[in-house]
Amino acid sequence: MEYYLQLFINGLVVGSLYSLVALGFVIIYKATKVVNFAQGELVMVGAYICFSLTVQFHIPFIWAFFLTLGFSVLLGLVIEKMILRPLIGEEPIMVIMVTIGMSSVLKSLVQLFWGTQIRVYPQVLPTEPIFIAGLPVAPVYIAAFILSAVLFAIFSIFFKYSRTGIAMRATAFDQQAAQSMGIGIKNIFAMSWCIACIVSAVGGVILGNINGINSHIGHLGLKVFPAVILGGLDSLLGAALGGLIVGVLENICGGAAKQFFGLGGFREVAAFIVLVIILMIKPYGLFGTKEIERV
Repeated sequence: MEYYLQLFINGLVVGSLYSLVALGFVIIYKATKVVNFAQGELVMVGAYICFSLTVQFHIPFIWAFFLTLGFSVLLGLVIEKMILRPLIGEEPIMVIMVTIGMSSVLKSLVQLFWGTQIRVYPQVLPTEPIFIAGLPVAPVYIAAFILSAVLFAIFSIFFKYSRTGIAMRATAFDQQAAQSMGIGIKNIFAMSWCIACIVSAVGGVILGNINGINSHIGHLGLKVFPAVILGGLDSLLGAALGGLIVGVLENICGGAAKQFFGLGGFREVAAFIVLVIILMIKPYGLFGTKEIERV
């Protein structure tokens, strides 16, 4: 029982990271109706920028972290203005294909500047474990979970109550109608990409402090995608819960498969199997908006 409780706690930590990256997916989709397949690469870029500032330029971690967030804002503006703005009004599939190409470009740039070997962040938080229900948990895991919860709360309030958040939701629902009401959809698009880049960078820094980084962490975007679909592409709550569910399922199913059947890689496919089963019952995800077309 203690073994599975440890898997559950670890799953919550991993799931909180999935939730954080899933927020980036949802924020862009809520504002633009576009699925960003470069989200994992944005995580990777943020992780490498913070690593470079901390290790190579010897900037204290806290300042490097805030500088990374500033870089993420600039990156979001560049992506939106130079790459995606010319595609406003085009079919969503065109923008999706651009994001797929952008993911390859970002990965190639990271490999060009930093190589492919694993890089390890300097120790930031204490290594002495904190005991929860009698089980040791690393402080960095607790910090990751708390930070993910705080960011989720902030963005939920932002989208529900702020004028900008409401404008972003209106733009996602109908771009032409939003523009006719005086909403600057170009600014909305830029803001959504900036926010998604910031969230991704935070996730990348957390991941770097837990496991280290390499040029393959961009695959995290594909691992997070089941969490996004599971919760619903347009639901912040769904992104948070979907990430936690997928994280817990991966760890428990992977641990059980390894313990009883010796299948060490089952955790990589467990989330996708559960995703298919749930979507057979709820095609729009747990909290996604159901769309009805009348003809």
